[in-house]
Amino acid sequence: MTPAARFQAQTKYLATVTPSGNNVVERATAALLSLFPQVVPLHSRSAVFGASDPFPSSYDWESMLGAAKLLGHAKPGVIVWNGSKGGSVGHAVEAELGARLAETAGCPATTSLMAEIDALRALGAKRIGFVTPYTDAYQAKVEGNFSALGFETVSRANSRLTDNLSYASVPRGDIRAQARAAAAAKPDVLIGWCTNFPSAFVAAEIEAATGIAFHDAATIVLWKALKLLGVDPAPAASDWGSAFKL
Repeated sequence: MTPAARFQAQTKYLATVTPSGNNVVERATAALLSLFPQVVPLHSRSAVFGASDPFPSSYDWESMLGAAKLLGHAKPGVIVWNGSKGGSVGHAVEAELGARLAETAGCPATTSLMAEIDALRALGAKRIGFVTPYTDAYQAKVEGNFSALGFETVSRANSRLTDNLSYASVPRGDIRAQARAAAAAKPDVLIGWCTNFPSAFVAAEIEAATGIAFHDAATIVLWKALKLLGVDPAPAASDWGSAFKL
């Protein structure tokens, strides 16, 4: 086997659909996958931007599945929806999304919400502290959907922002402060719940400062995707948080 053929045989492709107004997911994915040179990221986008959502209770299926179809042309080993909207629309809609992404792209699929639920159950966590950029009303929807799955929100620190592009500009120092505030209630786990919120880049620092596991929405789905690809995610634990040890 030639070196080129051997490289191609070892390569695993991770396909991602992400919101169009997001500028965190690709940065976090590239940074994390630098630890896994055999995994190549492929990206596409679906229209989610601004302060309003024309599909508040579901997804723009045409856009989402159109992105998945294009990614499927590259024959990925897994496809993910790296978006946190599932927290507001609920698990039933998210499960439908996962099934339709898998069917369209022709490979296993997962989403940020599905991965987070798997991680919480693997950890045995029940009590959540949320760290988010959301308004109080949107935050309440997220907490209601997590509650329906058996998880209690014991604390939250949310920035009360409305435009999804603004989520990415929250300073990391502010995120650290939010996490400390949410940690005061001693939740089982802290969750940075928004894939356009740069909490991924301070996850390990937050864990060290609070002594509490910290999950980030933009990277928790990569933890699950690596597992679906048959790649051990543990090498990422020191920089990206304890979830990668699960």
